[in-house]
Amino acid sequence: MKPEEFEQEVRKGDVGPLYYIYGDESYLVERGVRLLMAAAVAPDFREFNLNVYYGTEAMAEEIVETAQTLPMFAERRVVLVRKGSALSAAAIEVLSGYIQDPSPSTCLIFQGEKVDQRKKFFLDLKKNGRLVEYKRLYENQLGPFIRSEAAAYGKRVDQAAQEMLVHLIGNNLQELSTQIEKVATFIGVKGAITVDDVRQAASDTKVDTVFDLANAFGDKDMVKALRRLHTMLRDGEAPLMILSMLTRHFRQLRIVRELLEKKMPPQEISKAAGINPYFINGVIAQAKNYRLQEFHPVFEKLYATDLALKTSGGRPQDLMERLAMDICSKT
Repeated sequence: MKPEEFEQEVRKGDVGPLYYIYGDESYLVERGVRLLMAAAVAPDFREFNLNVYYGTEAMAEEIVETAQTLPMFAERRVVLVRKGSALSAAAIEVLSGYIQDPSPSTCLIFQGEKVDQRKKFFLDLKKNGRLVEYKRLYENQLGPFIRSEAAAYGKRVDQAAQEMLVHLIGNNLQELSTQIEKVATFIGVKGAITVDDVRQAASDTKVDTVFDLANAFGDKDMVKALRRLHTMLRDGEAPLMILSMLTRHFRQLRIVRELLEKKMPPQEISKAAGINPYFINGVIAQAKNYRLQEFHPVFEKLYATDLALKTSGGRPQDLMERLAMDICSKT
C-alpha cells in the first residue's frame, strides 16, 4: 500500500486490525506510526489500551495474548511492535497464527526496516492487513515534504528557501523538519519563509559554513576550502554528508558550464538548469572557473573519496583535505 493511500485512509478514521509499517526512511516510518496510533486510540485511554513491545526482546506469545485482550473503556486496543525486523523465525511462526485471524478490536502495528514479501507471514499480513513502505526521498521529492512540514506551522515556503534547505541539509528528513520548525518559530506571525529567514534562523553559522565551503570549491580557493572543512568536521558534520553536498554542487556547475558553452543567457540557464534566479549569478561565476573537460576528473575524485570513506580507506579528515587540495588546485 502506498504511504499516501495509507495516510488518507487513516485520516478518514478507517483503521484496520493489522499493519506493518516499514522502510529505509525512519523519520517517515515513525511519523506514519504516530499518525496511526493517534487515530486508533485517544490519548486519554492509552494508559489502558496501548502496549509497546520490541522485536529484539519480546515473547511472541505475550504479544498474541495482549492483542487478543479486549480494550478497556475504548473501542480499540493498540499493540505496537517496534524493531519488527528483529523478530526471530520462532516468534514469526507464533505470530503467524494470529495474523491469519486478527482480533477486530485490536490494532496490531509492526514497525520495521524491511520485509520479504515472498514469505508466508508477509503474504498473510498483506492479505489480512496493510503493508506500508516509506522509501527514502530523492532530492526532487523534497519540495512537497518541506511545504507540508511548514504548513503544519501555518507557513508557506518560498522556492529559493526550499532550495537553500535542500542544499544545506539534503534528504535528512529529521534535520529538515527540525530546521523548518526553528525557522517557523523565528519568523513569528509572518506567513512566508524566505531564503533570508533560513540564513538567519538555522543553527549557529551552519548555513554560511556550508555555502562558504561549496563556494570555496567553486572558486578553487584551497585555503578557504580547507578552513571551512576543518570547521565543519570539528563541529561534527558527517564527511559523507559534506561529500554529498559537494557532489550536488558540482553537478550544478557542470550543467551550467554546458549551457554557458551554448551561449545561453543567465535567465535561460536558470530555467533550463532548475536553479533559482536567487542563486544563478553565483553559480555561473563558479562554473566559469572550470573547463568542461575538468568535471570528469572532479567526479572521479568525489567517487574515490566516497568509496574510501565507506570502506575505511583512510582517516576521514585526511581524505577530505586531500579532496580539497586535488580539486582546488589551479593547475
